[in-house]
Amino acid sequence: MSVLIKKKGLMDFINSYIDYVVTTAKNLNISKIQSCVDALKHIRKTEGRVFVLGMGGSAANASHMVNDLRKICNIEAYAPTDNVSEFSASCNDEGLGSYFPRWLMTSKITSKDAIFILSVGGGNKEFNISMELVNAIDVATAQGAKVLGIVGRDGGYAVKSSKDVILISTVIPSLETPLVEGFQGVIWHGIVFHPDLKLQESKWESATRIT
Repeated sequence: MSVLIKKKGLMDFINSYIDYVVTTAKNLNISKIQSCVDALKHIRKTEGRVFVLGMGGSAANASHMVNDLRKICNIEAYAPTDNVSEFSASCNDEGLGSYFPRWLMTSKITSKDAIFILSVGGGNKEFNISMELVNAIDVATAQGAKVLGIVGRDGGYAVKSSKDVILISTVIPSLETPLVEGFQGVIWHGIVFHPDLKLQESKWESATRIT
């Protein structure tokens, strides 16, 4: 195979990927995003907290989202996976699926608070998938806390448990993970920069441009 043909194949993939990104964006339910904005605004007003929960790549997104909620929106927020020592100790001693629910109970989650799920599939109780998230949703629901989130596929347990979870539609199953985890960032950035939530100026947007 020639270098030219190989390069054309790579370009075809990139062009297709961008098309998938555009289609995914067009399929977003804007009213669901606005509902999350409204919920977070109410939580801030009533001095509640937001616990952002994600595993794998979504755990990294959770950490970033917590930073934005706190720094840009003045919302008290936490990501349990930021404490890797506590996380690994719990999973080592009690098994995977124990940490998020125990962490929420130790944090004394109440009806003033919310969990915010970031997940490719939203968890599945029947098939024992992402049980950290499934069990956390059960704890939050039992305590009367709000369940928010950004998830993909069919939304799994997260969508079944709450009408306030944003679903990223499947455009191409083989690229589910990169599209969903990428759009988690696109959507939460849209949320934290929403005029109803943004309180603090961000550096690059407020800096004087040098020409």
